[in-house]
Amino acid sequence: MPPGRTFSLSLPPFTKAVKWLVLINAGMLLLLTLLQAVDLELGRLVSTALSLVPYLVLHGWVFQLVTYSFLHQGFWHLAGNMLGLWMFGSQIESDWGIKRFLEFYFFCVVGAALTNIAVSYTGFGGVTPMTSTVGASGGIFGILIAFGMLYGDREVFLFPIPFSMRAKYLVAGYVLLTLVSAISAGTPGHGENVAYFAHLGGLLFGFIYVKFMPRKGIAYGASESYFGVRNSYYRWKRRRAARKFEVYMRKQHNREVTFDEHGNYVPPDDVDKKNGGSKSGWVN
Repeated sequence: MPPGRTFSLSLPPFTKAVKWLVLINAGMLLLLTLLQAVDLELGRLVSTALSLVPYLVLHGWVFQLVTYSFLHQGFWHLAGNMLGLWMFGSQIESDWGIKRFLEFYFFCVVGAALTNIAVSYTGFGGVTPMTSTVGASGGIFGILIAFGMLYGDREVFLFPIPFSMRAKYLVAGYVLLTLVSAISAGTPGHGENVAYFAHLGGLLFGFIYVKFMPRKGIAYGASESYFGVRNSYYRWKRRRAARKFEVYMRKQHNREVTFDEHGNYVPPDDVDKKNGGSKSGWVN
């Protein structure tokens, strides 16, 4: 077998984040089913409130950008998405860790929702901003393309079909199928279906995350940037205070004091030294 290709019939583990996502999605389906059985109108109202409705999102219901991903139209819709989450998401979570995996997953979920909203306002395929969308497919498609990019040469067993293929070819097939379905959704007589564009949004944002986001995740990169800017500001304040103190000592006390380029005090004995290093004073 060529280098870089691996083949295994072992099933992926149920990693912690994947397990909780599966349980939450299954729990939401059960809860809404029971709620509709008790009070059909109330069940429909709750389902609509948690679904992705572009008009409502733009009028303040921003929580729908996430909550829609926990709702599904029946058992088989749920089972298909959760199978994909388990089969492909577990490997990514094992390599990235829980925090980064969840950040990535919801990055794709929200990205798919934003794509969905944008398309709904174009009127493509007869879809309106009042059309609701549910399902975790945006996040699953993001996971799928990430798996293809990270583990492209890995053999994937197409259960229950006794056939395997490289992950990158499987992902390419899904992308092509989704593109064709999205284009078909806009043809006259096809009917309303903006969900395909949510799938494309998940693929796009999954690609963006893997290709362009910080290797340790957005949250880590943002915190590093924040502390970098904060430390630069403090260093600037220290240098500014040092310059003011030099002027003050020179004018008020006729005494020369010296600070280095970092704002650290330089003892008189070290002023003439080549490196201008500091033996004492503040630590940068």
